[in-house]
Amino acid sequence: MRRTAIAATTAALALTLAACTGTEPEVATKPDPKPASPTASEAPAKKTAAPAPKDAGLGDAITLKGLEDGQQISVTLKKVSDPAVPKDEFFNPDAGNRWIGFQIEIVNSGTVVYDDSPSNGMQIADADGQRFNGVIADIKAGPSMASGVTLKPGAKALGWLVFEAPKNSKITTVQFGMNSGFSDQTGEWKL
Repeated sequence: MRRTAIAATTAALALTLAACTGTEPEVATKPDPKPASPTASEAPAKKTAAPAPKDAGLGDAITLKGLEDGQQISVTLKKVSDPAVPKDEFFNPDAGNRWIGFQIEIVNSGTVVYDDSPSNGMQIADADGQRFNGVIADIKAGPSMASGVTLKPGAKALGWLVFEAPKNSKITTVQFGMNSGFSDQTGEWKL
């Protein structure tokens, strides 16, 4: 009887908390607009219909909000190393698997300090829908992203995050979320 009461109280508390936030999870797939850089010799452009928005991909930034007021970052998927070559001979992917490295840049575009573990908030998916979390590994492509990143507003961090997946798996999607992936907004890049 007591277990039932505790379970019911816990479920009611969870429903109340979900109702209080009033936000639904969101997957942001549209890249941030790129700044225009017209030259002085260009003639004024004719007005045309805006192109249909595309999904974010390699080189695109997505701005994401966190759980608390003022938390906001811009994340850019900079480079991919597939397969990623291990930095030394001591650590390698399991037999039948490969490592895939993703270089990301995080810019704190919010008004409060960003303090998070980027690897906790990122995952990749293949064409079959299988999802993969990161592994702690160093690759020859470049320096790893720090496990804990603290950025004042305007500061940035750059580094590689590594994932392990089967050799025959076609990686199609990269996702990133603030607050170790628990925020209501997730950025998604198509490969």
